[in-house]
Amino acid sequence: MTAATPAQPPPAAPAVAMLRTLGGIAMLSGLLVGLVYQFTQPFIAENQRIATEKAVFRVVPGAVRKRDFRIGPDGLIPMEQAGEAAGETVYAAYDADGQLRGLAFPGAAQGYQDVIRFLFGYDPACHCIIGSKVLRSTETPGLGDKIDFDPAFLKNFEALDARLNAAGEALAHPIVTVKHGTKAHPWEIDAISGATISSAALGRALNAAAGRVVPVIERDLARVLARHQEP
Repeated sequence: MTAATPAQPPPAAPAVAMLRTLGGIAMLSGLLVGLVYQFTQPFIAENQRIATEKAVFRVVPGAVRKRDFRIGPDGLIPMEQAGEAAGETVYAAYDADGQLRGLAFPGAAQGYQDVIRFLFGYDPACHCIIGSKVLRSTETPGLGDKIDFDPAFLKNFEALDARLNAAGEALAHPIVTVKHGTKAHPWEIDAISGATISSAALGRALNAAAGRVVPVIERDLARVLARHQEP
């Protein structure tokens, strides 16, 4: 009988060829990701601009247009002059007649779930906070998220005292959140019953942000008005 011929193992794929194939796939994937990013970035930026504009108009009632400023070493700088300089952004908001209605600035503090990000409106005419808007939050629906829509709570920000001390360097009175129903001073925030952690987070965010930004606004308010009057 003829002996059976042993089966031959299939030839192994060359390692170099495999590496070339994987490398080509990786390069193609990277190129596609880059193209998608470049294509979608303008739409993302425009959506962000619209969302920011809506938030500014909410916290500064009566405003219909805005101009962006950045806080630099020398105070408020128009965004077009600030370039890539680091610093907090402040939004000057104007009515249809070009009159300044107020300014908006961001703030943030740790809530129950995560960091809550806000936008606050400030009116230099009354030296008071005139609006609050949650920009980002993961607080419990129906409880912590009430800080953004509860009518009674939002009344805190119709004219919340944020005047400066005699030196103009800090708030005359720290903005604090107090237990629901115990508000006794115009710089206090009446908390929402059942959402005290989120209410307190807003108070901390506002106190810290106003303490940094309001002195700069008051010192450089003429720059905002003068810049707005330019063609």
